Amino acid sequence: MRTARRLHGIPPTIFSEMSVLAAASGALNLGQGFPDVDGAPEIIEEAVSALRSGRNQYAPGPGIPALREAVAAHQERHYGLVFDPAREVAATTGATEGIAAAILALVDPGDEVILVEPYYDSYPAMVQFAGGVRRPVTLSLDPTAPGGRLPRAALEAQVSSKSKVLVLNSPHNPTGTVLTREELETVAAFARDHDLTVISDEVYEHLTFGGIPHIPIATLSGMRERTLTLSSIGKSYSFTGWKIGWATGPEHLVQALLGAKQWLTFTSGAPLQPAAAYALEHLDHWPQELALDLQGRRDLLCAGLKEIGLDVMIPEGTYFAVSDITDLGWSDGLEFCRALPERAGVVAIPLQGFYDGDAGKHLVRWTFTKQRDVIEAALERLGKGQLAR
Repeated sequence: MRTARRLHGIPPTIFSEMSVLAAASGALNLGQGFPDVDGAPEIIEEAVSALRSGRNQYAPGPGIPALREAVAAHQERHYGLVFDPAREVAATTGATEGIAAAILALVDPGDEVILVEPYYDSYPAMVQFAGGVRRPVTLSLDPTAPGGRLPRAALEAQVSSKSKVLVLNSPHNPTGTVLTREELETVAAFARDHDLTVISDEVYEHLTFGGIPHIPIATLSGMRERTLTLSSIGKSYSFTGWKIGWATGPEHLVQALLGAKQWLTFTSGAPLQPAAAYALEHLDHWPQELALDLQGRRDLLCAGLKEIGLDVMIPEGTYFAVSDITDLGWSDGLEFCRALPERAGVVAIPLQGFYDGDAGKHLVRWTFTKQRDVIEAALERLGKGQLAR
């Protein structure tokens, strides 16, 4: 009898294990990154209206025209990127399906895929599904690192004649890093020189802090024609459960993605697509306000962690902050996170599953997307807990 394939990364049970621990022990969950408050009520009303008006059957595989047009308008309005909504935009079942379809479409068995680690856990899993070979490049967590946080030398060390795709994520989960223009120019030059296609995961595009801009790599010279950009309504508008995402890029890349998507979900959330289109068309201010609110919650969490004695890297965007636990006497983040609910009544997520090697074994991730009273209560518990080994 055949056994199930074991995919690389955090074991599939670790997120559910942490949630089970939280529920069983009454621990506060600062591990999984989802808001505890929904997005704008008027977006919900658009979905309700679509449900009641009969938008409940299959939507077109590429997405309803209204959503594709809204996505195209969004890209032009925010970034000056012009796409044909009929051929260069596609709706996906969240950005995660977009990542899956993109990798399955563009990676053949034996092709090498350059991943920036720590990476969102679906990236290596989908490379494995496609029969590709991952080549990790470790993101420096030092913003003053010589050559930037993705130096050219580190990229060159992993490229070969078999390299076909580079997967990029900025703003970056799990570290909260937002790549600068100079860092992106390094990546772009590398991709052009080696004729790589870039799959750019930009789901946190509007959630950056302190005036730090998000710069899509597709806006850089020579990159529009080789970049497939993915995003969604989930993070920027606080509807993570809707799973309405999109891909934009040149026709040959978007149509390749659709060729794989048709064997995944084929189509996505028909009554939610009009609501997503409405959000993109009418509520540009909402993600801006959310980012400001998240910045305040980030500051609350990070200041509290530092006061407790947890070293923390201040994130430039996203939902997450990362701590080094070695000063507490721990060397294994998974062991620490499994002990944390009992020791302090809080849940975090270990980072070692987001790396190929041991570079992140001493790191854990916290989310600040929860309400302030939850963060404050978690910090109080951590302050009273037995965190030291």
